[in-house]
Amino acid sequence: MKRLIFLFGSCILFLNCKNADKKEDNPMPEQVYIIQEKPSDIETPEGMVWIPGGIFQQGAVANDKMAMPHEKPANWVFVDGFYMDITEVTNEDYEKFIAATGYVTVAERTLDWEEIKKQVPPGTPKPHDSILQPGSLLFNKPKRKIDNLHDYSQWWVWKVGANWRQPEGPGSSIEGKENYPVVHIAFEDATAYCEWAGRRLPTEAEWEFAAKGGLEDAKYFWGNDDSILPEMANTWNGDFPNENSKADGFERSAPVSSFPPNNYGLFDMAGNVWEFTSDWYSENYYMIDSGREILNNPVGPDQPGNASIPAKVIKGVSFLCHASYCASYRVSARMFNTLDSSQEHLGFRTVATPKILRK
Repeated sequence: MKRLIFLFGSCILFLNCKNADKKEDNPMPEQVYIIQEKPSDIETPEGMVWIPGGIFQQGAVANDKMAMPHEKPANWVFVDGFYMDITEVTNEDYEKFIAATGYVTVAERTLDWEEIKKQVPPGTPKPHDSILQPGSLLFNKPKRKIDNLHDYSQWWVWKVGANWRQPEGPGSSIEGKENYPVVHIAFEDATAYCEWAGRRLPTEAEWEFAAKGGLEDAKYFWGNDDSILPEMANTWNGDFPNENSKADGFERSAPVSSFPPNNYGLFDMAGNVWEFTSDWYSENYYMIDSGREILNNPVGPDQPGNASIPAKVIKGVSFLCHASYCASYRVSARMFNTLDSSQEHLGFRTVATPKILRK
């Protein structure tokens, strides 16, 4: 296993060549060790690929006119090498975990109104028992044309009985969809799988570094050409949320590996389903870190930005993404998801480090 050593002088030279906008007064570490080459004593786990460590700018690139404030400013980051799932965790993968452990996902558990009351405004009336049942969120294409895209409740519906086994609600199943990404997964469900598999969720920095595939100053994992989006990712094509032309071949989720991989061989780093990371979400996290030295393997904020509604950063966007609503198929795009909620367009993939695999 090789460690790259970035010394003060060479680091300054490297950064100045790559980014003329880098703040001159930002302190640089005198010496940083980066695990870059794949360890010779570890066999690459099945279904994973080695992501060589390196340095990159996390956050929106300068030419990205669709970037949101919480993607700015970009910060220089060192990331050690790691192994990453080539695809999102599939129904077949998750079914093996369930069979081995008997685990019950959040969307399948009986709801406790006393716990739910703590998360809603005081005085909120208890829902009828017919509604207060285990379930998850489903996309529901509106029956009338929607012009106001600010109210997402117009196309999301709570579906009793929806879970990873019944992704479209009671009566549906994952039979024949073994190679689709598992969905209706809450954060706890994803981390439980990771513990069983001897893996963990990627940090936001690791995910973004891997998604770039070694490209610099590129908005998308394939470059900057947005005209080929339907060929590269499973996203919404047409008039969101009213009509999907299915120009990319799919209306909802697609089997993993249905679209081209990035330069590291990773599939669906844009589109298909959102993916959990391990970082707490804070809207101002990038701004807070902008005055610091180059970040070394950052793991996000110490605590969520909104303590009353803690949420984790999710990356990679889903089949519902469209430029008119959320152009989040960009590598730097980020969103958040509360710990106990699940939907039909959110899944995850795992990573493993040499340290984890040597245990």
